[in-house]
Amino acid sequence: MIKIDKTMLDQVTAAARSSPRRRMNHNFHESPEEPLQRMLNAIEPLSYIRPHFHEEPEKREIFFVLRGRLLVVEFDDQGHVTDHFLLSPQAGNHGVEIPHRVYHTIIALDPGTVAYEIKVGPFIPLSDKNFAPWAPEADVPGVNAYLSRLLRDLDLSIEIYF
Repeated sequence: MIKIDKTMLDQVTAAARSSPRRRMNHNFHESPEEPLQRMLNAIEPLSYIRPHFHEEPEKREIFFVLRGRLLVVEFDDQGHVTDHFLLSPQAGNHGVEIPHRVYHTIIALDPGTVAYEIKVGPFIPLSDKNFAPWAPEADVPGVNAYLSRLLRDLDLSIEIYF
């Protein structure tokens, strides 16, 4: 039995905070080849996950927020927002399923945000994600401006703890 408790969430959060990318996975699957990938995904504010989609194999992604708040945003092929959902256990918004071949990103809004993520395997690093050509690459100037503009354009009137 795998037990997910506060201690485990705190450990993966500490690892995310000390990571240059400000996020960290704790995998429950034993290898990248497994057909079902299951993990905790700790994401801190200011961690940038470039919008992307999954194509081969067809991979849906499922997120359940265990702690904190996570904004999930979907885009069309030109980068226009088509949908968004604020995951927050306090608000009663617990999870989301993202279809394959849909551009999306996730943005942590609170320190200590942890989600349980499920997606189809295997995980093949070179072909796992198709990055959006209209979104900035990670670690380049303009990423924070892109995230700020995205949040402003959504006009969510939410408090962000950066």
